[in-house]
Amino acid sequence: MTDGKSEKSAMMLGVGLDNRDGHKRITRGDNFYLVGGSEETHESMTETAIKINEKLARRGKHLEDVSPQEFADLVREASGK
Repeated sequence: MTDGKSEKSAMMLGVGLDNRDGHKRITRGDNFYLVGGSEETHESMTETAIKINEKLARRGKHLEDVSPQEFADLVREASGK
């Protein structure tokens, strides 16, 4: 039974749309799920998701604990953009 409070959860979803080789790419990890994309795009999404998780761990936070603005900052830092 629950006390009426819902636990927050969050997941990153990455969808690559530039696949031309017909290869189905799917990568699952701790709080992320990535599908599609060219080999380069999929690799970039994977690297970014892993870096975000590393940054969260260093800050002692979970994905569901960060604000939208903090998440956007993490993405920019992780992707180098």
